[in-house]
Amino acid sequence: MNADGGGLRIREIHARPVVAPLTTPIRTAAGSVDQAPLLLIDLVTDAGIVGHSYLFGYQVFTLAPLRELVHALGAMIVGDPVAPMDFGRKLRARMTLFGARGLQGLALSGIDMAGWDAVGIAAGVPLATLLGGRPRPLAAYNSLGMIPPDEVPDAVAQTLHDGFRGLKIKIGWPSLERDLAVVRAARRALPDDVALMVDYNQSLSTNEAVRRGRALDAEGVTWIEEPVPADDVWGAAEVAELITTPVQLGENFGGPLEMAHALRARACDLVMPDPQQIGGVTGWLRAAALAEVAGVPCSSHIFIETCAHLLAVTPTCQWIEYLDVAAPVLAEPLKPVNGTLTAPARPGIGLSWNEQALKRYAVA
Repeated sequence: MNADGGGLRIREIHARPVVAPLTTPIRTAAGSVDQAPLLLIDLVTDAGIVGHSYLFGYQVFTLAPLRELVHALGAMIVGDPVAPMDFGRKLRARMTLFGARGLQGLALSGIDMAGWDAVGIAAGVPLATLLGGRPRPLAAYNSLGMIPPDEVPDAVAQTLHDGFRGLKIKIGWPSLERDLAVVRAARRALPDDVALMVDYNQSLSTNEAVRRGRALDAEGVTWIEEPVPADDVWGAAEVAELITTPVQLGENFGGPLEMAHALRARACDLVMPDPQQIGGVTGWLRAAALAEVAGVPCSSHIFIETCAHLLAVTPTCQWIEYLDVAAPVLAEPLKPVNGTLTAPARPGIGLSWNEQALKRYAVA
């Protein structure tokens, strides 16, 4: 599918960096995240329609180069039709010699998402509808950081109070015994029909991932996420082969081709693309097709507003991750209802900025 934006053309693209607070800092085995460095993108059309998207930079120092990349790439497509697949091909052709991974890949994804938002707004329909589906309730899991065993019961109680039927906690403590203590505390506190996922955030060697994975096989875990470094496809494949708990990968797939390589290598049993890594809406559609062909369940990674639309049209849709990084800067944040997330019925993705908050959280 390639939308043409109803004849719209791109007038300009600009981006604003902000650093928003996170309600709860996220501790991982690779470090802690206590704020959300965001780049807010506006794709302005000749008809005055503005498509919105945002990028999550993880570290504040990424915002300046991301902003420059978005502006430079945007300048290359000023005057072009608002047709994301077409202007995406044009921009990627300019990157043939050095590739479209890393920050430049994120910038491309941000422009792509803003373009699709503008197309949806021009058509007067939500993105999910534009893509041939409809906004619908999606099963969400509550996504938390590393939690000591004594804090697990309170986290579980809040998760259940909010209606979630799934909970993900990050592990990768210095010892396997600590990992097991946390997992067992969570599994004891959760009803049997509530899923428990764990995330190592790439912190283990292959041998250690196999050792810990085998120990977790008997603990009622739904998946083990990113046990080894994201670029170690063969290490992940060895882990997936030698343990019985499903291995989840995807948030660091730098485009559909990397996902195809992982699936071909049998490096994972489940996938969870990230919109800014996989190539925006366009990249997600291709990734969802790969998941369907492989018969692999597909979940999401952050970007709840966009993923609520994309998972609604994903044939092997499984879970949407509830980890909200943009709420402080949005005029109408997306909220879970009884443990589900539903894309808004507003045209496009449904993003609109809280301009007062943007002034408060703006960075130079």
